[in-house]
Amino acid sequence: MKKGLLFLAFILLASVVFRPVEGEAASGLNKIRSEISRLKQDMNNVENNLRKVDNAKQNVAQAKTATAESINLIIEQINSVNAEMETVTAQIAATESDLLNAAQALEDTQARIESRDELLQSRMRLMYTSGFVSYMDVLFNANSFSDFLGRFDSLQSILSQDKVILGQFKSDKLLIEEKKQQVEQQLAGIQQLYRKKENYYNTLKQKEQDKEVMILQYNNQMAELEERTEDLETISAEQKAQLLQLAKKEKEEMEKRRKKKNVVYYNTGGKLALPLKDEYRLTSGFGPRVNPFTGREGSMHTGLDMAAPLGTPIYAAEAGTVILAQSWSGYGNTVIIDHGNGMWTLYAHIRQGGIKVEKGQTVKRGEKIAEVGSTGNSTGNHVHFEVRLNDQAVSPSGYL
Repeated sequence: MKKGLLFLAFILLASVVFRPVEGEAASGLNKIRSEISRLKQDMNNVENNLRKVDNAKQNVAQAKTATAESINLIIEQINSVNAEMETVTAQIAATESDLLNAAQALEDTQARIESRDELLQSRMRLMYTSGFVSYMDVLFNANSFSDFLGRFDSLQSILSQDKVILGQFKSDKLLIEEKKQQVEQQLAGIQQLYRKKENYYNTLKQKEQDKEVMILQYNNQMAELEERTEDLETISAEQKAQLLQLAKKEKEEMEKRRKKKNVVYYNTGGKLALPLKDEYRLTSGFGPRVNPFTGREGSMHTGLDMAAPLGTPIYAAEAGTVILAQSWSGYGNTVIIDHGNGMWTLYAHIRQGGIKVEKGQTVKRGEKIAEVGSTGNSTGNHVHFEVRLNDQAVSPSGYL
């Protein structure tokens, strides 16, 4: 994509520089102005694309932030469900232990029932077989009638006691079976609850993974948009340089048409006047800095930023001819003055309606040319002041 945009920039610029000569009847000045008009349209298109990319970057950044917040919420839910699952797991372990105890108690009771039942059955069999004679021997071997009654009561008591114990065992068995059934139902309910928690946990984990994939997609989109921004800024810089060249050619053609024989060169004596006479605050110097819009470190700042209230007068740093007085890409409303000998001064971010000179106008040193504003790529009311020698930005400090 980057190579494609750079190729497009080359085509745009080449179309300006190498456009075939039209009819000989058209003057050189008209052709230059036509090229300037076309180039301005191309610059507007690039600026519109930059704004669209910036909006897209803001949308992606907002979507990424919302997704990250959603991931944090999902993680909190996952942690909460995981803690609930641990609690349910402990409940399952305790209920399984209760179930094992109930099963063991049921088994022990069943063994006692079978043992007592076997004893009772043995006695009954003994009584109905040889046992009847034996029981009769026990009774008729009594020493007295009272001894007979005592022995008879004892035999009946043993049989009754066996029946009572056997009945109690059976009752205990029923209770234990009921308890075991209750524990089994409780265990089934807890296990079902655990499965629901587990399913919800898995659903949340899948949502988290989906959101992480979205974050990666947003990162890729942002990287592509950053690359596109760099490409468009490269094209914009080339267009600005071309526009300055065309403005210079336009001035030369105007001078030829006016048949000026004497070219005025303005010698500043090494000193330019400050563009602001009122109190101001220097907010950014000439040289590398962190770009306030992209955040990139090492971005070259090609002038001085002087903060002042909206509408503060801006003055020409030296006498010269205005070669540009219009909105100019990221500079916003801009005035450029040619002082001769390859020196230009530039005044940018002028407020709307704040340009007070026209292209081609000759101005004096200290003459009001504009008013402070915040148009273009600006973070507040100030004038961006540049000094250029042979189209190259130099530090203004050595000329002030």
